[in-house]
Amino acid sequence: MSGALLTKVSGRYDLINGRFARDNVGVTATQIRLQTIMRGFFSLFGLTFSITPVLVYWLAGWLIIGHNDPRLTLGTIVAFTSMQGRLFFPITQLLNVQVELGSSVSLFGRIFEYIDLVPEIQDAANAVELRPETTRGEVAFEGVGFRYEASQPEPTLADIDLRAEPGTLVALVGSSGAGKTSLTYLVPRLYDVTEGRVTIDDHDVRDVSLASLAKVVGVVTQETYLVHDTIRENLRYGNPDATDAQLEAAARAAAIHDHIAGLPEGYDTIVGERGYKLSGGEKQRLSIARAILKDPRVLVLDEATSALDTQSERLVQAALERLMPGRTTFAIAHRLSTVRAADLIVVMRHGRIVERGTHEELLALDGEYRRLYALQFEEST
Repeated sequence: MSGALLTKVSGRYDLINGRFARDNVGVTATQIRLQTIMRGFFSLFGLTFSITPVLVYWLAGWLIIGHNDPRLTLGTIVAFTSMQGRLFFPITQLLNVQVELGSSVSLFGRIFEYIDLVPEIQDAANAVELRPETTRGEVAFEGVGFRYEASQPEPTLADIDLRAEPGTLVALVGSSGAGKTSLTYLVPRLYDVTEGRVTIDDHDVRDVSLASLAKVVGVVTQETYLVHDTIRENLRYGNPDATDAQLEAAARAAAIHDHIAGLPEGYDTIVGERGYKLSGGEKQRLSIARAILKDPRVLVLDEATSALDTQSERLVQAALERLMPGRTTFAIAHRLSTVRAADLIVVMRHGRIVERGTHEELLALDGEYRRLYALQFEEST
């Protein structure tokens, strides 16, 4: 279902219909075989139950009439056949349970395989609790190295030493695949470092409880995910206890309140599966409002304004500038015009930091940053 739009715009109806037909034929054949076996088995069992009373009466008659057996009476025969029915009924039920369990074994196996999975990232034995009201937001990367897989020939990140002071804006720039997103994902422990450590207020994030870490670190990713619910409930993912006034204030800060207010149902509008009823820019502004509502001490913006038009981007940037004092912000941006005012700009290439400084300092170096800046300036002209 999530790929319905791709199928329509690419015109691959025949391909998808063919695949569905083949899979459906296989499932249908399997179901027919299963039902045939089950019905045949129970029909045979039911026939046996039906014939048994006939055999009992025949045997009883043969013993009484032919052999004049004094041990058999009419009452005994009737009682025996009546008890036989009560005996066969629970046996039938047990056979039904056996068949149902047998058909579910493969499904149970897959379910328990997921249940038994041990998460790679877990709380330490004596995890530290970070309190949002006392966390300063000083983030440090000390000799950090990272690989997604141990078998990688080259590390995703290597020799990263970086310190972000509380309340500062650190911009990460570089070509696609330079490792910017991977670096910021180490802060909320979406992944763990393979070398060195990442700290918040001198606490190694691996020693901090995941629940408290989630409260002090907010992330706005490139791909905004919205659940099939109202705008109000999507915003409350950032803060379940938020009041309507707080929701509205966060939406205003993200420059999305006016659009929401113009909808027929306002904040009670259903956004649709993955937010398909909203544009890319509207979804990103909702994501920013959700992060603002969370009010984290450390904020990660991963191309958070990439889908915004110039006017909306300026409004959101202005809102974020008002929110940055007192919180540490990491901003990943390909448009260098959005990070010129950053306290520190970090230039990455092939998973390493190659340059760092302010906008003016990096231009004076005449290195990678100046090359990227010149390239974007030429493209914009």
